[in-house]
Amino acid sequence: MNPLALLPPGVGAEDAIILFAALSAFLVVLAVWRTLLARDPMTSRLKQIERRRLGLRDEMLSTRRRAGDLNPAHVDFMRQVVDRLNLMRGNVTEKATLRLEQAGFRSRDALVAYVFMKLVMPLVAGAGAVLLLYGLNIYDLTPLMRLAIALGVVVLVSYAPDIYLRNTTAKRKVKLQRALPDGLDLLVICAEAGLSLDAALQRVSREIGNAYPDLADEVALTSVELGFLPDRSKALENLTRRTDLASIRGLVNTLMQTEKYGTPLANSLRVLAAEYRNERMMKAEEKAAKLPATMTIPMVLFILPALFVVILGPAIIRMIDSFAAMK
Repeated sequence: MNPLALLPPGVGAEDAIILFAALSAFLVVLAVWRTLLARDPMTSRLKQIERRRLGLRDEMLSTRRRAGDLNPAHVDFMRQVVDRLNLMRGNVTEKATLRLEQAGFRSRDALVAYVFMKLVMPLVAGAGAVLLLYGLNIYDLTPLMRLAIALGVVVLVSYAPDIYLRNTTAKRKVKLQRALPDGLDLLVICAEAGLSLDAALQRVSREIGNAYPDLADEVALTSVELGFLPDRSKALENLTRRTDLASIRGLVNTLMQTEKYGTPLANSLRVLAAEYRNERMMKAEEKAAKLPATMTIPMVLFILPALFVVILGPAIIRMIDSFAAMK
């Protein structure tokens, strides 16, 4: 088969040779240009860092599947109910989000579950109270007492999610307070090793993850926010807002001062760690000093009566037997 027959009509052999020669020359020039082009390695490195930061941000802010989490099907049902009733709006939702963050729940599903429980639990409790008091009539009460008990149950259950959040937040604050001196010691070591604040916080979060997961979680999120937020002080302020601890507020103020004035980070953190450690020791000594006064009432109510029975019991029995023999 003649190769010239494959050429389009009107294109001869000379035209084909000219086109192939031009294409070959263009490819040679492109290869030489690409070889001599001075590439900036920082561009690819910045792109990798940006991808890494976005990945960390998505990982930290995503919904976490832990023991006790709600079923996705249940969460979808709750979200449909909340969206249909248009409950996710206003300052109440913002305050609820802040309280959930302080309790350690940062996902969108946590807010949906909280709003749904605030709506449904009083209704279910009220229906159960009405069924037991009016339908089954388990107690012989007056109508006024039944109404008061039903309303009391509804009011009490309506505050149950808030009480749970308050208790969870208090327990989490205690854990953060206990973990802070050890975390500061590791942060001092990282700062003295020459790591930047972002890298130091990320390394501390990895090292204390098993011992203090709550503090590691907050430190890791702060490290990520320092990387992608335009204002670094905003990331530190978010840490204060999520924890609501005076000690962490002092740490944030120290970090912001070092960022602003360029003071040595390691020296400031070392002084702060020693101060918090001494404060923890003083609190332990204070609890130990209160122990005698705290144990006074249990001793009077439970220990002394038993002691009196053991000591005076035999003497009293002998006296009773002596009086009985005299008669």
